[in-house]
Order: sequence, then structure tokens, then C-alpha cells
Amino acid sequence: MAVRPRRTLLAAVVAGALAATAACGGGGDSASGQTTLIVKTFSQFGYEELYKEYEASHPGIKIKEENIGKLGDYTPKLQQWMAAGKGAGDVVALEEGILSQFMAKPDQFVNLLEHGADAVRPNFLEWKWKQASTADGSKVIGLGTDVGAQGMCYRTDLFAAAGLPTDREQVGALWPTWDDYLATGKRFAQAGTDAKFFDSSGSLYQNILMQQGDHTYYDTANKLVIDTNPGVRKAWDQTIALVNAGLSASIEQWSPQWNAGFKNGAFATIPCPSWMLGTIEKQAGPENKGKWDVARVPGNGAVRGGSFLAVPTQSTHQKEAAELATFLTSPKGQTAAFKSKNNFPSSPQAIDDPAVREFTNPYFNGAPVGKIFGDSVKALKPVYLGPDNNPIGDRVGQALTAVEQGKLTPDDAWAKAVDDAKRLVK
Repeated sequence: MAVRPRRTLLAAVVAGALAATAACGGGGDSASGQTTLIVKTFSQFGYEELYKEYEASHPGIKIKEENIGKLGDYTPKLQQWMAAGKGAGDVVALEEGILSQFMAKPDQFVNLLEHGADAVRPNFLEWKWKQASTADGSKVIGLGTDVGAQGMCYRTDLFAAAGLPTDREQVGALWPTWDDYLATGKRFAQAGTDAKFFDSSGSLYQNILMQQGDHTYYDTANKLVIDTNPGVRKAWDQTIALVNAGLSASIEQWSPQWNAGFKNGAFATIPCPSWMLGTIEKQAGPENKGKWDVARVPGNGAVRGGSFLAVPTQSTHQKEAAELATFLTSPKGQTAAFKSKNNFPSSPQAIDDPAVREFTNPYFNGAPVGKIFGDSVKALKPVYLGPDNNPIGDRVGQALTAVEQGKLTPDDAWAKAVDDAKRLVK
């Protein structure tokens, strides 16, 4: 799959400010003696009010966030800053798909254990904590922010038109497995509505893949196993079965056609991470309020995306930066980010906070999304993602698209995906 923004696409690129400050290594000190901490982020982390609170309680600290809207634009810049040894600021966001490449060079980041991180370990889901820890546990380079806990969003009016139940509990009961999801899709198709059952294959494949075991394209020794890991092939085959059943609208995610599809009912279901709810509401518009709802996702839990905050060693204010990262990723900070931008917490305490657990979304017919997403993320087991996980996922996604568009047979597309992955890592 192509790497896409993890949250709603409302964050603007801070172009002028970024260009002016990109050459700076860390935060600066003003003539007044104030310490400025530069935080580099992408998309939306929901920290605006938290920054104000932190500055109010730390009079000597000024926080400056430099944001790039899309992860695909942010990643190469971050790679350049880290390679150059300057420009990364004091705190950087690391998305889970790119985390592994930076874990290969942990010395580029401050070991947060040296700044008291071990004391806050219980504040994070164990698998989230381990994702940013070295294999021997001696270093922790990042503290977890959100996890892209998933549900299955669906159009109640299209389900009703197809003679399917619309109650979210009954809908979730339709698809305890992906085979059941396929069977439900066939029932939907037989009803003859003008809509397809789902938007495109990419997000379905990613869901299925992340439920298959403890690793995907690489094993934990960073050996490429795309063609020998049975879980990858199973996810591919199940996705192809959904495509071959004629259930896909074949609309590329994040395209104008995809955006319009939410409004005009082009597809009836879509796996939706918590951060996507805002996108759906924005694109479907107020006229479709109550037509979208959220049910459980097939399989046993699912996430799509999630990030960490890290402190580059190039920062000239490492202690202050580590303290800020700890504050932003605290249960209180994660709860505030959820309230602000629907970024689902990676902290068990925040997940169980009534503000999260009892949260309902009025646009989605009052769906208890806090409970749905919380149950989903707690059920998930950790999955290791290797160094080039995202680029390889892009190649697999492109191969699936070629099948959807009738350009390649499934077997030829699979062979191409494997070949492309092997070429990529040479």
C-alpha cells in the first residue's frame, strides 16, 4: 500500500518556517534566557492545547512545532536531517512504518531510559513499548503516542437497501472472520445496489496481513521473507478472493474519487482507523450524518498506523526535550490528543479513561467508538516491521491495484510484487 497520512488531512505544511529553520540542529535560546524546543511532526498530533499547558507550567520553555502535512513528505526530510546531523530539532515524530529503519541506528537518538523512561513503562501497551526498544532492552528511542485502532465503517442505508442488518452489533456478528466478510459482501452484491462492498483492496490487505503473525515481510533478524512467510501469502490470497468476487470499487485511497465516494455512496464498507473518522465526516458531509456507523473489524483486533516521539542526539536540549516527550505521551497527554484529533491512545490508562472508553461519535450514529477501538487494540498482538516495510508494502499495493484494474493476473501480480521487493532491498 502506498504510505498515506494517518490522520485527517487538515494539517497545513509549514513551508516558510520550515525552510527557514531546517538548517538548525536543535532548539534555540533567546536573549531572555528562554529555551525553545522544536518539535517536528506530520499530519495532526493534537498537541496545541498541551503545548500551552506545558509552557504555562514551565516558564523557561517555549515550544515551536514545525509540521509537514503528509508522512510521505515528512519521511525524506527526517532522513536528511538525521543523516546530516542537524535540522531535526529537539523532538521528532516517528511513524511505526519508518521506525524500524531508525531502530537500526539507535545511537542517533537519546536513550530515554537515561531520562527516567523506565518509570513510565506501565503507561504504554507492552507491545508498543517494545517496538521502540532495542532487542536487548538496553535502549528506548521513542515513547508511544497513538495507535491506529481499527473498526469497520459501513453505510447503514446501503446495508438496509441490500436487506442486511444495520445494527452495529448485528453487523459485527456478520463477519467474525474475513471469510465471513467475503460471504457478506457476496450477499450485498446479489442485492443489486449501485454501490460496491468496499473501496479498494489496499486497506483490507493491510488489516488481514497484520493479523497473520509476529512479522510480515521481514523476520526479526531482518531477513526478507515476503515469499516464504505463509502469512503474507494468506493475506494476499484472501484479498484476491475479495477482488475476484467483484466487491471492490477499485477507487484509489486519498484520490478525489475516493473522497467523493463517501458522499455519494460508492462503497458500503471501509476499514477505518480511529484517525480516519474525521476524514469520513469531512468528505461525506453533514447531509450524510447518521448514515455511517462503526462495527468491529473481522479477525482478532487491528491497527493501522501509530507513532512515537523521539529525541535526536543532535538536540542541544536533550533533558528538556525528553521531559516534554514524556509529558506529551503521558496518559493525560494521550487522552487530550484523542479528544482533540481522535488519535487513539497507546496507554492502557488512557484507553480505559472514561473520556476515551465512553466516547461516542454523533456523526457515526452515536457509535461507541472508544469501546470498539479499545477492544480492537487490546486484542492485537505485536507485529515486527522490517527496515523497508513501507516501500515493500507500496509494491504489494501496486500489484493488487494492477489486479483490480485487470492489468495483471493474480499470479503475475504476486510474482511482480515479490520481484520488486527483492530488487528494493538489494
